[in-house]
Amino acid sequence: MCLGIPMQVERCHQLVADCQHAGQWQTVDLSLVGAVQPGDWLLVFMGAAREVLSAERAADILDALAALDAAMNGRFDPAIHLADLNQREPQLPPHLQAQFDAQRKPS
Repeated sequence: MCLGIPMQVERCHQLVADCQHAGQWQTVDLSLVGAVQPGDWLLVFMGAAREVLSAERAADILDALAALDAAMNGRFDPAIHLADLNQREPQLPPHLQAQFDAQRKPS
């Protein structure tokens, strides 16, 4: 399985950036995403930035990775690791909701 890791840009040097996550530093190739600024979040895989992320999206991915780690190490707690899903009804993505609504309409 291949996973991209969100990393935050600390310093930029043309088409590379020094990024960090959880105390780990990495020099990241920016060829696929272009120029970034310190403070930006990147989805990094194999030493290259694949996508510029919003802070919210980076947090969502980091939460999902923490849940995966907890599950793999016997520490998974749905109340903690699925907090965004607790106490709410499941929702279909918009493209599936439109299809579902169309099937429910009387002819």
